[in-house]
Amino acid sequence: MRSTASRLLSAVFLLVAVLSVVVPFLALVSAALQPADTLAPRLTWPTDPQWGNFVTAWSMAGFGSLLASSAVIAVVVVPVAVICATLAGYAMGSMRVPAKGALFAFFIAGLTLPYEAIVVPLYFSMRSTGLIDTYWAVILPLIGAFMPFGIFWMRTHFESVPAEIIEAAQLDGAGRFRTLVQILLPGARPAITTYALLTFMWAWNQFLLALILIRDPSRRTAPSGLGTFVQQYGENIPLLAAGTIIVIAPIVILYFVFQRKFVAGLVQGALK
Repeated sequence: MRSTASRLLSAVFLLVAVLSVVVPFLALVSAALQPADTLAPRLTWPTDPQWGNFVTAWSMAGFGSLLASSAVIAVVVVPVAVICATLAGYAMGSMRVPAKGALFAFFIAGLTLPYEAIVVPLYFSMRSTGLIDTYWAVILPLIGAFMPFGIFWMRTHFESVPAEIIEAAQLDGAGRFRTLVQILLPGARPAITTYALLTFMWAWNQFLLALILIRDPSRRTAPSGLGTFVQQYGENIPLLAAGTIIVIAPIVILYFVFQRKFVAGLVQGALK
């Protein structure tokens, strides 16, 4: 009886979780296909779907250049952040580093630092170095902002690796770098993939830094461009819904492509 009740409760919980994600997404798609004069879209499939709303939103908001800017930022941030976090996590998790505990606590403290607290001094720092209105003004701060979580995530993985494996590799003549590349990285793929996907999502969704540090509206990220689009066409709900779908589509596609590895990495991290 307890086992049946537990399975039933789990099924109900999963059903509620799925509906909480699927229903808003379907409502967004339904709203994007409604006529332009629809003020209160409902969760119903329109009799005459207005697929042209996506074309109109794309051209009016200039999503072509905005998506390209988001892609450039994310494509640079992700590999650099993954490499730095992997190397630092490897050192923190399997090496004897002086003051390792204090250093790790310093990195963890970075998780509590919000963007809003540093965006003003960051603006003046970027202006003094001549990086304002360039992609580097967003790329460099994002890499630093993602390091605390990345180091924590990768350190947790490498700490779970049995010390005997590393010692055996060293006895066979493998150095620290060779041990990492040939022995540890193959088993770290789920953790690295999960961190890479999370980093891509955070970089792609960047709004505040791009809005403040990049003056040219055409070079901002897609979410910041969507914010400007909302201010201009706030009364056209179908057009706004179409623009929102355009912005989130790359993340949704990427998740579906790598969903197994993403879930495997989350489960691996939870078990550890």
